[in-house]
Amino acid sequence: MTAATLLERTDEGGRGTGGAGRAKAGTRGAAGPGGAGAAEVDVASEGNRPARLGGRGWRAVHSVGIDPCARPEDGDVDVPVGDNLAMVLRGRPLPAADRRILAAFAAQAALAFEQRRLAEAAAEAGPLAEADRVRTALLAAVSHDLRSPLASAKAAIASLRSRDVIWTPTEQAELLATADESMDRLTRLVDNLLDMSRLQAGVLSVFPRQTGLDDVVPHALDELGPPGRTVEIQVPDGLPDIYADPTLLERIVVNLASNALRHSPEGTHPVITASALDDRVELRVIDRGPGIPAENRDRVFQPFQRLGDRDNTTGVGLGLALSRGLAEAMGGSLVTDDTPGGGLTMVLSLPAAWSVQQPVPAVVADG
Repeated sequence: MTAATLLERTDEGGRGTGGAGRAKAGTRGAAGPGGAGAAEVDVASEGNRPARLGGRGWRAVHSVGIDPCARPEDGDVDVPVGDNLAMVLRGRPLPAADRRILAAFAAQAALAFEQRRLAEAAAEAGPLAEADRVRTALLAAVSHDLRSPLASAKAAIASLRSRDVIWTPTEQAELLATADESMDRLTRLVDNLLDMSRLQAGVLSVFPRQTGLDDVVPHALDELGPPGRTVEIQVPDGLPDIYADPTLLERIVVNLASNALRHSPEGTHPVITASALDDRVELRVIDRGPGIPAENRDRVFQPFQRLGDRDNTTGVGLGLALSRGLAEAMGGSLVTDDTPGGGLTMVLSLPAAWSVQQPVPAVVADG
């Protein structure tokens, strides 16, 4: 045989429907078993052969040999499979016994093609299903998690405006602090949503430079208010600076510390440590909480995951996913590790500043 081609019908109503049905084999210009001039032999039954010719379009799904056929009538032997596929051979006619073998082979080839088509359709549906899941989770976050800090702030302000109660200066300060903390929490939630959308769209701006952890970590914890002051910092003196965007790094530390505070049992406090390892600097955020089973470690970095959360009042499950994305955008990584004695450790690794060839500022000549 010079060429063997598997064709799929492309006319309207047939394209993409596959159709791995029974195979019937026909030849042109070959003598059938009963005498000369038999134009076609149907392996199944002559009356059930589908009408597939007459100007309909076809496309080659797969071909071997030279000069593949573009239509069933271009070959010496054509084997229709179902309503939308045909195996076409060019080179020489086949005897009846070989045509029966060819029909069986064509049916298997069509079945393999249909399985591949279904697998491709499933692969295309996967991202759509994930996008739908993220959209559903986002709507849930907007309807609940973003409204929660708004409700707290509104309640505090409404209490201050009430004419039925006379608040002491201390009580007024507490209510104002509640409103302020609630709005800060809302701001962080919105910032996380916006930055995650920028990451996924590939439009997040990153401005790395030489940065010291001893500056970034305390400033990040200050953003968490009183809870942030309970986090123990163990950053040694003389630690090499890192090469990172200080604003994005601060966002990572805020998210990791907030996550550690949320999972720390009463009476325990998260710890932040740092160390140099070759040309990297590692920042570890350690908590003594319940930890996460090894099989679920990767899931915590998926958007809108809240594994191990003890309540549904804080966060939208974006902090860790966003933090990993920000770390990778700066040439770093974020992984989980066990805490000796129980708990979870988040390990942020970033390049040391000395190991990165930093851009030299341009010098503009006078005159």
